[in-house]
Amino acid sequence: MLPNRARVTALLAVPGLLLAGCAAGPSDRRLRVMVPTVAGGGYDFTARTLAITLRESGLAGDVEVFNLTGGMGTVALTRLVHESGNDGLLLQMGLGLVGSLHTGSAPVRIGDATPLARLVDEPGTIVVAESSPYRTFDELLVDWRRGHLTAGIGSLPGGPDYLALMLTADAVGLPPDAVTFNQYDGGGGLLAALLSGQADVIVSGLGELRHAVAAGELRVLAVTGPRRVTGLDAPTLRECGYDVEVTNWRGLLAPPGLAQDRLNRLRDLIERLHGRREWRSALRENGWGDAYLPGAAFGDFLASETRRVGALLDRFAA
Repeated sequence: MLPNRARVTALLAVPGLLLAGCAAGPSDRRLRVMVPTVAGGGYDFTARTLAITLRESGLAGDVEVFNLTGGMGTVALTRLVHESGNDGLLLQMGLGLVGSLHTGSAPVRIGDATPLARLVDEPGTIVVAESSPYRTFDELLVDWRRGHLTAGIGSLPGGPDYLALMLTADAVGLPPDAVTFNQYDGGGGLLAALLSGQADVIVSGLGELRHAVAAGELRVLAVTGPRRVTGLDAPTLRECGYDVEVTNWRGLLAPPGLAQDRLNRLRDLIERLHGRREWRSALRENGWGDAYLPGAAFGDFLASETRRVGALLDRFAA
């Protein structure tokens, strides 16, 4: 059997792929997972991993992943909210959508949807090309403080890469207006920018860069999470002496107005998926942390994140 990432890569070559199987799902309706960003990014990869794992674990045999972009993710959220009562549609979302809603002018809010579950988390990484002269984060910091570096991020301002970059800059004493960065579309754009010299350093989740790191093309100088990543020879920023911790997360929203029995079936589906070995294997293969938080607890977390991220973005914009 192909490794999980290879199976997902194959799926990316077939737009709108329908995963058909003989296993019974939570209802007789097709389950569609909407991704608010282009194919190939973190949301997209998580959604397609979810679809594959639902099928391989026998929990659902008819799952479709599709991309609906626009408005920094708010077009997809608006579509979800307008599908009131539809238990066949889910939205793959995460920290980036929280930031997008604060910086944009969407007609809907996350609280208008139904929280289903937080699924995974992963730390950010501070990465240079293997050919870079910087061997440690402190070496990089010398030139960064002098204003000699251009960073690259794979999320929009307000997203997880942006927050990791700005919080790191804040921790090392750089004011927001001293941080020079360019935004690229996901891990592929970031990798190309770094290897071509358009960016001196990039900040991104490990999942999108894992293969390039393993191939020796990249050097990870530090991770932004609370602990080291297994198999990766890179310290945390706290080990480097800087009091900062940033972790990205991703989860699922359902439309509002779901009948209680239909909502219970969806929640039960994700609960059962969380306990399956296929899902545990996907977490390990992709370097994701198990951040499972279901139902009302996820709703409380979303409200807290909305306040936290809003306050940070206001501070960085001041």
